[in-house]
Amino acid sequence: MTPRESMILALEGKQPTGLVPHMELVFFLHMEAFGKIQPTARHFGQWDQMSENERRLHRRDVADTYVTTARKYEQNAIFFHAPHGFKEEDIAITLEIIREISGMDYFLMLYCDPTLYIPNGDGMMEFVEKIADQPDKMKADCAKAVDDALVWADRWSKRKGLCDGMGMCSDYCFNSGPFVSPAMFDEFITPYLARTIAGLRELGFYTIKHTDGNIMPILDALVSCRPHALHSLDPQGSVDIAEVKRRVGKQVCLIGNVSCALLQNGTDQEVIDACRYALKSGMPGGGYIYGSSNCIYTGMPLERYELMLKVRKEEGIYK
Repeated sequence: MTPRESMILALEGKQPTGLVPHMELVFFLHMEAFGKIQPTARHFGQWDQMSENERRLHRRDVADTYVTTARKYEQNAIFFHAPHGFKEEDIAITLEIIREISGMDYFLMLYCDPTLYIPNGDGMMEFVEKIADQPDKMKADCAKAVDDALVWADRWSKRKGLCDGMGMCSDYCFNSGPFVSPAMFDEFITPYLARTIAGLRELGFYTIKHTDGNIMPILDALVSCRPHALHSLDPQGSVDIAEVKRRVGKQVCLIGNVSCALLQNGTDQEVIDACRYALKSGMPGGGYIYGSSNCIYTGMPLERYELMLKVRKEEGIYK
């Protein structure tokens, strides 16, 4: 069974054989691991001035970096984040190179999520004013964003074999709960998330819905939109994977739950305990993909990620 096949089984709520599938939204420690710049940190401001030969070499190095990471850390999926300067055709060519290097070994993902998300500080007041004073305009904008996203996704559906799924990464929740009330979530987000997922499914894509924080007040709404999987089941947001598995584990694949806070600052034993809890709670019956509660971010000790993977090798095995 290839890593891709194992990933797809889990996304379909089934139980693969061997190691529990594993993915990360992003792995940022390429310099420490391989002496290479992380792909999304590469800024090709003069991309259009480069010769085609130079662009070709850059695309191949980016592709090789992704595949090297997946192979070394036995990841099942490659979530492709394009370096700054890459155009759609550059992304397609790079995905083709990934397939050339690795065949159909890995589940390939792109980003697609047109739904509302937590505004940054500069945009919060504008958001609040618009949702309060112009709700119909907000809904019209949301609908247009979904239309545009599905047109974009349709183009990718025609590039056969290059993209298996879409990572939907609009963040909805703080550690205390959603950034809007559950009622407002159902008015301004749920319908557009559901339509996006339905459209992506119709185009043949698997969908992984990511949001950090405390998702429990909107868990049922998220599941009602029919994503194939929920990520990241954030323990810092008081999300208990055992409770989520009990409530919705037969309806949706679960991804993540290993605490990034402990990976960063906990003791080795605390990390091991967190890994064991995620595996013990998520694995039974299948429909679980192992991962951190966010990503392997800049500044996280690489040895902690390696410890997380050591626990997987020892205890994350389907018999």
